[in-house]
Amino acid sequence: MKNKIIFTLFCGCTLFPITTLAWDGYDYESGNYVEIEKGNLVREGEEIEYYDYKSGEYRYADVENIESNGSGAEIEVYDHQSGGYRTFDMD
Repeated sequence: MKNKIIFTLFCGCTLFPITTLAWDGYDYESGNYVEIEKGNLVREGEEIEYYDYKSGEYRYADVENIESNGSGAEIEVYDHQSGGYRTFDMD
């Protein structure tokens, strides 16, 4: 019985991942904070939605590059509204 419970919990955790939380970051070039909302798949080639605290609006961007920086990641995106590239330093 105990083995069945452990197996069920293990399968449940691996087959149905926990919903990810929002991811906070900073754009040093523009000098403002950003937040990638939960539910976004942050992978190269994917489109994400993020909140730009300086403009006070949600924006869409394509993820161009992701690099781990030890404590988080550096994400380069192409912002649809501005038509330019941005780099986020994420925690």
